[in-house]
Amino acid sequence: MGDRLQADVVIVGAGIAGTLAGYRLAKAGARVLVLESGPRVDRDKAVSAFRSAVVKTLEVPFPRSVAAPAPNESAPGGYYVQEGPDLFKSTYLRVVGGTTWHWLGTALRFLPDDLRMKTLHGVGVDWPIAYDALEPWYVESEIEMGVAGDDSLGSPRSTPYPMSPIPHSYSDLRIADRISALGYRVTATAQARNSAAYDGRPACCGNNSCIPICPIVARYDASVHVKKAELAGVRIVEEAIATAVGVGPDGRVSRVLFKRPDGTEHEASGKVYIVAAHGIETPKLLLMSRTDALPDGVANRSGQVGRNLMDHPIQLSWALAGEALGQPRGPLSTAGIDATRNSASRGVRAAFRVELGNSGWQWPIGGPGVAAADLVRKGLRGKQLAAELAWHCTRQLCVSSLMEQLPDPDNRVTPAFDQRDALGLPRPRLHYRVDPYTRDGMTAARAVHDRIFDALGATFREHRLEHEGAGHVMGTYRMGADPSASVVDPNLRAHDHDNLYLLGSGVFPTGGAVNPTLTIAALALRAAHSIATALGR
Repeated sequence: MGDRLQADVVIVGAGIAGTLAGYRLAKAGARVLVLESGPRVDRDKAVSAFRSAVVKTLEVPFPRSVAAPAPNESAPGGYYVQEGPDLFKSTYLRVVGGTTWHWLGTALRFLPDDLRMKTLHGVGVDWPIAYDALEPWYVESEIEMGVAGDDSLGSPRSTPYPMSPIPHSYSDLRIADRISALGYRVTATAQARNSAAYDGRPACCGNNSCIPICPIVARYDASVHVKKAELAGVRIVEEAIATAVGVGPDGRVSRVLFKRPDGTEHEASGKVYIVAAHGIETPKLLLMSRTDALPDGVANRSGQVGRNLMDHPIQLSWALAGEALGQPRGPLSTAGIDATRNSASRGVRAAFRVELGNSGWQWPIGGPGVAAADLVRKGLRGKQLAAELAWHCTRQLCVSSLMEQLPDPDNRVTPAFDQRDALGLPRPRLHYRVDPYTRDGMTAARAVHDRIFDALGATFREHRLEHEGAGHVMGTYRMGADPSASVVDPNLRAHDHDNLYLLGSGVFPTGGAVNPTLTIAALALRAAHSIATALGR
């Protein structure tokens, strides 16, 4: 055995949940150690890599690790072992700072009704906490991350947003005007993006590269709290790949085993353990940690670890508007339609949120370069090519809707013990299906998209009939009051091991129809408060 590291709190995962919790616990006086499977990111090098890349995928700016592989947008099957019947298309990063390195920045709260799906609509399950218990932690998260907004969007607020909203784009304003007669209200998207200088970071300057990287850190990512955590005394060890969670005969976690890229084995021990390694890697690690005493893995007495895998399957539609919309420029999205997030129809089909894009057809078809190539193939050259390209690109519009997906125990993650990575660890085996409830929501979303396109006098439109992945991996170690039907309690403490906490969107019982990051942060801060109390801090 190699190094034996010790701390009061051992955290697996240096994404937003792990770094926020580690930062708060260090400020409370705890000695905190964070193990991160991936390497550190140099922002300048990442921006340069993105700008010089011919094919600009989500992952292209970031260092890749052979020892800590991750799914790739262009070839997710290279890491996942997919067993269908549908492909799980969402990816994530394994780097210090986690997947927030390439998120859009959307920071919306859940609706109170999102936490009561079983009671109100007869589908899914209820959360074991009410919205009121989460609201103060939403406030804390918005302050920590720096969220800009101006509307409750249906989620009650006790305080204003830290910053005024990112202004509507010209495209947003034209769409809002055109569709007002339809009864749709275009609302500014609350987002962790600076509308003014905040927390030592500059205001957004509209780079239009928020996915995959903000070059000036106007859009929050967890590297902000990596820095704060280390300044508070947290030790972050990169390229430390957790291989097992050890449990002693008393039922308490006693250590975390990890490997270095060279294959050497090490361990870390503490009083409290937190696994915050994302919705795929966390259940995989717990299930890999099986022993004779725990043949089903750690924290899995309920059999729920790895089950109820959810995403927000995306309905994509694109069109050429009958007028110039000024695309593509500014942040990738600054507004949406929120009225579709909650309705009486949720008992029979998925709710969804409509997101209005500012990037033309950059995703999913390709940017101006693709349009230029098509026009060249049609024989256009010189001034005629430039004029046609300008006409085409400024009228491009992409509208996307994030679908609610219900928990399904057959949608699951398990370790593929027969399919191992370069370090000899199992790859994640996924069984995934997009059910009729979600597909019916996609049909309803296409109808809304068509009404928007009609109002804009679209001369061309197309709908993608197959789902896209949102990158929102949820549900795989859900919270609940009943230990027989859930993995963690409302404070995110494992039912089976009183010194083990599990953070991240894997704890979500249901997923609503909005991006999970703000709720991940709120729950992480709430859990950190509970842990600090348990430690007497």
